[in-house]
Amino acid sequence: MNWSHFIFYGAVSALLWIAGAAAAYRSRKVWPAAVLSACGCAVFMVFITGLWLSLERPPMRTVGETRLWYSFFVSVAGIAVFARWRYRWILLFSSIMSTVFVCINIFRPEIHDKTLMPALQSVWFIPHVTVYMVAYALLGAVTLFALYLWLRPSRRIPSGREMRMCDTLVRVGWAFLSAGMVMGALWAKQAWGDWWSWDPKETWAAATWLSYLLYMHLPPTLRRDRNVPFALLVFSFLLLQMCWYGINFLPSAQGASVHTY
Repeated sequence: MNWSHFIFYGAVSALLWIAGAAAAYRSRKVWPAAVLSACGCAVFMVFITGLWLSLERPPMRTVGETRLWYSFFVSVAGIAVFARWRYRWILLFSSIMSTVFVCINIFRPEIHDKTLMPALQSVWFIPHVTVYMVAYALLGAVTLFALYLWLRPSRRIPSGREMRMCDTLVRVGWAFLSAGMVMGALWAKQAWGDWWSWDPKETWAAATWLSYLLYMHLPPTLRRDRNVPFALLVFSFLLLQMCWYGINFLPSAQGASVHTY
């Protein structure tokens, strides 16, 4: 399997995700929407697995390749949130986000050759990238949820249940983010001889980690004003985007960062 097949697998997956989102609104039962969305994830994983075998390496090297994983894990996060909390719209939002990333990869794949530079030939490569993509997907899902609560037309004050859901997703996402940073430090020690070097990507990763930590430790007085936690979630997600791919466009990272390949 090669990249020319992606348009077919991506289109089928997107249609199944959207069908699942539509089923969530048409049926009061959880399983039709969950099954359709899960089928979309299964089709997408078939392509990722086939590409992995074709490249003879995990498709995690470039930003375009990590977008594949992000589409997959965002849709999985949407299914999990829908199944747990029964928010029907979350499937629509996660389906749209996954489909957007599918479309970006169709027009700008950023898939390269089979080779991996020596630094990437590490036992930490797969778990580090996978854990980070799970974290990014969960934190992306909670950002969508926060924006919905913040900007919904009714302006109804979010309930305690809705805020607890945000807190739970942030805590789980932050835990994966922390695990990814630990794995990255172990990888850096193995590849470059030091745990931490304040590389541009590492600096933005630290800023992202601290921003979500700040959200989790907001005092009750600030939490009563819903604008503060929601604004901090959006700000934290913007930091995450800089950490993920934004540093590739920073002049300070060109030729200096060991994380730009």
